[in-house]
Parts: sequence; C-alpha cells; structure tokens
Amino acid sequence: MTEQRIPLLIDTDPGVDDALALLMAFNDPRHEVVGLTIAAGNVGLAHTVANALKICDVVGADVPVFAGCASPLLHPAVDAAYVHGQDGLGDVGHAPSQRQAESEHAALAILRLSHQYAGQLLLVALGPLTNLAVALKLDPSLPSRIARLVVMGGAVTGHGNMTAHAEFNIAFDPEAAHIVLSAFAHFELVDWEATISHGLPHGEVLRWLDADSPRAKFFEAISRKTREWSADRRGDDWYAADALAMAHALEPESALDVARRVLVVETEGRHTRGATVVDWRVEQSDAGGNASILLRYDRPRFQRRVQAALAAT
Repeated sequence: MTEQRIPLLIDTDPGVDDALALLMAFNDPRHEVVGLTIAAGNVGLAHTVANALKICDVVGADVPVFAGCASPLLHPAVDAAYVHGQDGLGDVGHAPSQRQAESEHAALAILRLSHQYAGQLLLVALGPLTNLAVALKLDPSLPSRIARLVVMGGAVTGHGNMTAHAEFNIAFDPEAAHIVLSAFAHFELVDWEATISHGLPHGEVLRWLDADSPRAKFFEAISRKTREWSADRRGDDWYAADALAMAHALEPESALDVARRVLVVETEGRHTRGATVVDWRVEQSDAGGNASILLRYDRPRFQRRVQAALAAT
C-alpha cells in the first residue's frame, strides 16, 4: 500500500534561497506540493510570481501559483535585490514561463486549501507573512485546520540581518508577523541565527553544482551573484535560510535540538521594530510556549538533502 503523501503549501517570495527550498520540496517523495502562494519580499511581486513560475518549469511541476500581496500591510519596506539580483534570480535572464498565475488571490487560496486538506496541511512560510496575515483577518479559524506551520524568520537572540536586531522576513512586515505568530497557538521557527550555524561550505556547494542535471545548472546560474556576494562578506559558508527551513519542514526528525519558548514580535520599538522577542528565562523553560525554535539540525542530512535536490533530473 502506497503511503499517502503530505500536502505541502508554500508561501514564498522567490528569491535565490527560496528557489533552492522549492527544489528540495519538489524532490521529496513524502510530500506533495499543492500550491505556491507568492508575496513581495526579496523583490517586487511581479518578479516573485514570475520566478515561482520559472522554478515550476525547471522541475516540470504543474503546480498552481497564486499571486498575493504586493506590499506590507502598513509601511513601505526595502527589498533584498542587492543580494538576489534585481529580478530576484541573479539577473541571468532565465526565460520567462509560458504559464500564468491563477486568478485567485493567494490569501483566498490559503483558506481554500486549508479546507481541502483540513488537519493534514503542512504550511511553510519562507517570506514576509503578509499573505497569511490577510488570510487570518478573513478567517481567524485558519490555524485549526493547519497540521504544522513552519516559518523561516526572526533572530531569536537579537542578531539580525536587516537591522541590528531584526531579520529580513519579519522586518519587511512586522505587523503581519505579529498577526500570524499571535494567531497560531504553536508554530515551528527556523531563524536567521540557526541559518548562520548551519552554513553550507562554498567548496561543497560548487561541487554539488557540478552535477549533470538541469536543476543544478539552473541553480548555479541564478545563485552565482548571491554566492559571490556572500563569499566576499561572510567567509567560508554560504547561508541558505529557506533551504534549512525546508529541510526541517520535510524532515523534522533530523532536528537535534529544539526549544519551546514564548515568542512575540516587536512592532513599535525605535531600534527594535521587527525583532522577535523570546523569553529565554530559565524558569520559563518548562512552561511551553507558542514557538518551537530550531537550534540544531543534523548538518550532514541537511547537506545531503540539498545535494540530492540539485542532482535530481
């Protein structure tokens, strides 16, 4: 008897590391990607939607893509084109898809799919949480139908990458993050600091990208700009935040250390807006919390999963 695949909905803003995470998701036999809901973030919405469609083409996946929110809920935000390229995929001129996004808004698609796969759906959020926040405002009962919510975002001890204390996805739309992370009684978090401690060695990445597969060739081209940017500034390892989050989503049993803590999002601080504030007090360690924070993941298994996704045909 064939084991039933887990339905997987990915909310994302592709983005180079988003592209790697999507390659990993499409390569996993235990999960079925049932939709991609797209927000602005790394670059503008027109680019992130186009990029999602391109990635589906590369893997030959006829998965629906739903365009969502083009801006944060309240305040303008700066994108990350300086890292990912102006088009979000390294400015290499990859051919546009002949497919179009669905007419349904991403927030409505999230709600519909949560009903279709009620109690089974794995929801992985790799970008700003704007689409999920809108979905929650339309239907606050959404969390009751989600089996797992895995979020890439935050900096749980305040070592940010967008500001001194805030990570990009949360800082891009702190109000949306506050709405989402307050609404779910429990979620799993893979933050920027975990990303730093699980870097991918540049030399190994180059070896994996030598694989004779269309996916490796595609990713080598689109990631060249950001890998070179990283090598100049961050040393021996390349940080692939969304890939780590996807590895944890697909294979949570390879987590070696997870802390359950209370986490809130700061929306008003003059110096800390967008920070993820975690209660690390020792006396709170057995009290539970809304966030299961990944601290340590099996690095060899993570690296093998990335390598396999790039080598897939």
